Amino acid sequence: MNVAVDLATVWAFIIAFAVFVYVVMDGFDLGLGILFPLFPEKRDRDIIMNSVAPVWDGNETWLVLGGGGLMAAFPLAYAVLMPALYTPMIAMLLGLVFRGVAFEFRWRTTKARNRWDIAFFGGSLLATLAQGIALGAILQGVHVEGRSYAGGWWDWLTPFSILTGISLVIGYSLLGATWLVMKTEGELRDRAYHLSWIFLLAMLGAIGAVSIATPFLHVQYTQRWFAWPNVLLTAQVPISVAAITALLLRSLANKYDYQPFFLALALFALSYAGLGISMYPYIVPQSITIWQAAAPENSQLFMLVGVAGLIPLILGYTAWAYWVFRGKVKPESGYH
Repeated sequence: MNVAVDLATVWAFIIAFAVFVYVVMDGFDLGLGILFPLFPEKRDRDIIMNSVAPVWDGNETWLVLGGGGLMAAFPLAYAVLMPALYTPMIAMLLGLVFRGVAFEFRWRTTKARNRWDIAFFGGSLLATLAQGIALGAILQGVHVEGRSYAGGWWDWLTPFSILTGISLVIGYSLLGATWLVMKTEGELRDRAYHLSWIFLLAMLGAIGAVSIATPFLHVQYTQRWFAWPNVLLTAQVPISVAAITALLLRSLANKYDYQPFFLALALFALSYAGLGISMYPYIVPQSITIWQAAAPENSQLFMLVGVAGLIPLILGYTAWAYWVFRGKVKPESGYH
């Protein structure tokens, strides 16, 4: 697999980086919402929300950067993919709105607290499911004629996209459980350990199912993963997944509070690398490459100057926020 470095490639990696950072940083707080019904006590739910309240809205910045960057740097891909994904994208945004409102409103009422808890859970589940389905819909390819989307309204809904949607729900749940292991103490942490075991095994099953199904979507995926000499590179992904899994199982067995979360992030990184191997250099699989979709070179160069200052700034205030609110969350203290 050859990678030519030019402006289009640089922008492809910038957008891939923004989307990945969003997935790992917003993934665990969406996972906390999905786990909410498994912690029915108000005290536990307050601690769970306080563990992420100072940073959750900052995590959304990366979604804006990824979406905005796609529209500006690869307008043709944006124009083709959005009509194909209107339904899951709108569902995702509605879910994010519901959970965002619930985040603040559940602290302002006693009578309606349960309703906002349901909104927090429902919004988190809907947003995650929609993201996973959209990913599966992109990976399976969209119908393109000329420079336009030519598919139907429901093309995004297939058994494969449902599989990727459920897989992402499982993955975010694992991130949420390991986050709780890292940020809580006592009985709440012990229950998070138990859930981490369950969702780790479920995530391994999901990775296996998606990995088996993907090569059957297009013959190009099969060639990219199994043709010689590509297999020398691609084989490193499952080998690394096995190694990270062994470390994660060991850290859970020995109850190392901090390792499980970062090792779960490593599993996500490897899965994301596998996605990149399958898709590159296409931005709309099997139809449009990053060079065909790229904006004029002068436009990409102009935007690159702005992003060169913007990304370090976002990384800086994000790191600062996590540093300020580091450590275990105490029941008697919190953000609210």
